[in-house]
Amino acid sequence: MMKHTLLSRDEFAARRAALLDKMGENSVALLSAGAEVTRSNDTQYPFCQNKNFYYLTGFNEPGAVLVLSKGAQTSVNQAILFCPDKDPLQEIWHGRRVGPQQAQLDYGFDLCFALEQMDLLIPQYLDGKTQIYSCHGADELFDQRLQAWNAALRAASRQGCKVVKTLMDCSDLVNEMRLIKSPAELVIMRQVNQISGLAHQRAMKNCRAGKFEYQIEADILHEFAQHGARYPAYGTIVAGGDNGNILHYTDNSEIFNDGDLVLIDAGGELAGYAADITRTFPVNGEFSAPQKAIYQLVLDAQNLAISHIAPGQTLAQLNTLVGERLTRGLYALGILSGELEQLIQDNACKKYFIHGLGHWLGLDVHDVGDYQVNQQRQQLREFVPGMVMTMEPGLYIPLDDSSVAKKWRGIAVRIEDNILVSADGYENLTKNSPKSVADIQALMGQ
Repeated sequence: MMKHTLLSRDEFAARRAALLDKMGENSVALLSAGAEVTRSNDTQYPFCQNKNFYYLTGFNEPGAVLVLSKGAQTSVNQAILFCPDKDPLQEIWHGRRVGPQQAQLDYGFDLCFALEQMDLLIPQYLDGKTQIYSCHGADELFDQRLQAWNAALRAASRQGCKVVKTLMDCSDLVNEMRLIKSPAELVIMRQVNQISGLAHQRAMKNCRAGKFEYQIEADILHEFAQHGARYPAYGTIVAGGDNGNILHYTDNSEIFNDGDLVLIDAGGELAGYAADITRTFPVNGEFSAPQKAIYQLVLDAQNLAISHIAPGQTLAQLNTLVGERLTRGLYALGILSGELEQLIQDNACKKYFIHGLGHWLGLDVHDVGDYQVNQQRQQLREFVPGMVMTMEPGLYIPLDDSSVAKKWRGIAVRIEDNILVSADGYENLTKNSPKSVADIQALMGQ
């Protein structure tokens, strides 16, 4: 298993300091951790921490609350954590807790308290502040508690307590911070791409007619875990044949047929960070002529888009490039018909390229950050170094599409890489997952 990089305590502390710097004077921010979700009776789904909370704390237990208190002028800023207290009986049943004392030492908070002290202490942190920041709508129960704490201040107004009248949503502030990845984050994202690429290699090597989709899914998840990425970043898609034309197909329950393509969309999660890789390849290791034609068209379009990624570029511009390339290619294959220039102007490829070209990537698979979309739904945000995004053109021709020749029906191709915007262009993080026709066939022929 490869040695993994973890983010340091100083990295999380620097993020909290950066958010405090963006907040107004004499304000307070409150962010809640995620909650455990019951799967059945007394068992829970694997816990997934609220990503904004994790980004600012690195703390990975449910139910915790972060308080960032910013004073006026020269007053001292504070980062305070409320977390589950140590409890020997609960820890026997459910696992060890960090506890407030150790959390303060390990995570670099100024103060830490047990959750049971929130109702007493948080109104004191709110008292006299001019603004409250929180992530509105992220946790309805927490929003209700926040209102209750403010109501407690209102009830004590005769004793001199001052109610906070301005409630601010800090989601955009945190989202913009998360959009630009630090050097330490990029180390982790390179590692999770490396692990995920190994999983895609294994899937190609082990795939053959007569196997079930879920057996290849098991290979992928096992490869993730073997290298330290214990969980997938999202539901793994292993789609044979026409199942590839279902964009979010996760049943993974059918048998592979000789002569079909298989589309696999799978990425591991490491230290909270996601990979998101898609590969399409023939079940038997050899592309048919129609499959190869569609595949090469998608690959050419993807390579064209990636080659243009650089600071100052936009997803809108890349969409224009890809749309024209796919439209010209589909026209040349006889799948689209009519006047070519009009087809390009109408972006006619969207009949078969039915999703977006790419999205931000980080702690979430579809990561946060404004795309600056205009009324025409064009994504106009200019790229800057440190952004990470997917590039994932695809073509989908359902089996029941009688408007095309029979040889094209049932073909579904998507190719997806994870790309970092660098100072002088780009870096493809998805380096070890084969995607050329020759490389795929060579690997599968071993």
